[in-house]
Amino acid sequence: MKIGVPTETFPGERRVALTPDSIPALTKLKHSVVVQAGAGTQAGCPDQAYQVKGATIASSRGEVFQADAVLMVRGFGANPKAGRSDLELMRRDQVLVGMFDPLSAPPHAKTLAERGVIAFSMELMPRITRAQSMDVLSSQATISGYKAVLLAATHAPRMFPMMMTAAGTITAAQAFVIGAGVAGLQAIATSRRLGAVVRAYDVRPAVKEQIASLGAKFVEMPLETKGAEDKGGYAKEMGEDFVRRQRELMTRVVAECHVVITTALIPGKKAPVLITADMVRGMMPGSVIVDLAAERGGNCELTKADETVCVNGVTILGPSNLPATVPFHASQMYARNLTTFLREICNKEGAFTLDPNNEVHRDTLLTRGGEVVQARVRELPGLNPLPSEAPASPPPVQENS
Repeated sequence: MKIGVPTETFPGERRVALTPDSIPALTKLKHSVVVQAGAGTQAGCPDQAYQVKGATIASSRGEVFQADAVLMVRGFGANPKAGRSDLELMRRDQVLVGMFDPLSAPPHAKTLAERGVIAFSMELMPRITRAQSMDVLSSQATISGYKAVLLAATHAPRMFPMMMTAAGTITAAQAFVIGAGVAGLQAIATSRRLGAVVRAYDVRPAVKEQIASLGAKFVEMPLETKGAEDKGGYAKEMGEDFVRRQRELMTRVVAECHVVITTALIPGKKAPVLITADMVRGMMPGSVIVDLAAERGGNCELTKADETVCVNGVTILGPSNLPATVPFHASQMYARNLTTFLREICNKEGAFTLDPNNEVHRDTLLTRGGEVVQARVRELPGLNPLPSEAPASPPPVQENS
């Protein structure tokens, strides 16, 4: 295939879908790569670096969209305003690979389907062992968890580690991480490296051992957590009564900590409010909250996306796109996810294939044949069920051997 990589147009997005080092893996599969001029500049990947690795530089976006497959970080849906202009550049049966945010914006997925494209939404990657190397949510969450701690350390009026100095002993900062998914675990690890005393909580009791293995203390709460995790490994929505009780039990821990990092997200849902305004007012002056759920409304009641809020001496940060603030390595990890995925959906000769029995193919395939075909997305409001006479997944282009 001819693969195109356009410049990202979402405001503040500095990542790029492919880095120069990812090009040889694709040319080895007999693909050719065309990159829009300047697409990787903000990620530290100049045009010349792409050319050295065998890619062609295109002067216009339209030229990139002439490719058989277009790879993006934020496609239409995850980039609804600026990305709308790309719709007219798309053509029927063109392959699109990227993040489209279909669980939060199903009508955008329907608009995308109307263009007749074959779109693969990387956020829908199944949480299975063999798909780990293609899991963009995990790779980018690693960046978010790391950078969240650095933000907290920058804004906090105290240092994280315990120090014994000639001027006396400095006690270690107390950090509390809410949510022990990939971002939360990375936040725990980074906080520990900086010397903080770390406590962590997650609604899924199964992660207790992972928290302990990183040197943090798991905060026990007497709550019924059966059914807190879906079969895909994601936290499930537990209901307002559960969340209210959770907040009550968490209040004391939050008040004792100098840094709180929240990471609680449920795919396609508004983030649960775990820290109320009253809880913030009960925190020590100089404390810092970094809310990684800001883009979905925030885990803190007072969070404002992409703003810094100060209440009673407590600083609340609501960054909505932390991976874009570390664009070199975020792009590198994302590019590795995508190149592995392309190997998954192409045969040994480099031809595009689809296998409806392949879980990776089936779960990530968002649109095809003018329809939204992904089962989880079809169940959301704004989309009608597929006609009973039509198969939920179109027949494969070519069976995998």
